Amino acid sequence: MNISLKEKHTFRVCENIIYITKELSLDENKQMIAETIALFHDIGRFPQYAKYKTFRDSISVNHGPLGARTLENEKVLLRLPDNEKEMVIKAVKFHNAFSVPKIEKEEIVFFIRLIRDADKLDIWRVFLEYYESPYESRASAVGLGLPDITEYSKDVISCIYKRQIVSLSNIKTLNDFKILQLSWIFDLNFKPSFKLLSERKYIDKIISYLPKTEEIRRLLLFLKEYMENKLAETR
Repeated sequence: MNISLKEKHTFRVCENIIYITKELSLDENKQMIAETIALFHDIGRFPQYAKYKTFRDSISVNHGPLGARTLENEKVLLRLPDNEKEMVIKAVKFHNAFSVPKIEKEEIVFFIRLIRDADKLDIWRVFLEYYESPYESRASAVGLGLPDITEYSKDVISCIYKRQIVSLSNIKTLNDFKILQLSWIFDLNFKPSFKLLSERKYIDKIISYLPKTEEIRRLLLFLKEYMENKLAETR
């Protein structure tokens, strides 16, 4: 189940990145580079799971750099020009980093931002399917073994209002993890990504799996206002 989950995820990420690149009117070659990155972005998950039987980077190995090494070691991109090969490998390496590295070339950073958007837009779907599924049919790798209780951390909530990405090191419960997923909105980079986020109602749906408190209701309003402001921007 866990491997098929990643296969489905990869194809959905490809669909997302094709949509975003077309909305941004990128030329055909850049679209192909972006789709190549999407196809290989999680290639590190397969040797990771084969060796450690987990997708948790914190207790195994970081699957981003592992994916980049796998592409190089297996010579998967041998026929690509060196500059395009570098774009793909660097985008795979940093697609799951906590933040986008500032030391890379501008064009490489652009593709890193593209894959991070396309990836998040499907990870939201993966987690929602997990929350909607009966306990016995849930993919074990998704919930990270966190306790599914009503509590959530005030510190995690405060990160949202600071427009910060919640760190996994601050997560204690499954509700904290849901709020972490909400904080990814602050790491979206392109207007077409916000358009997909809005159309798919991921923020509303994740909120619906949190406790029905006034604090959570205010959180929803804050996030929706942020999203509406991004959609109102020119690009």
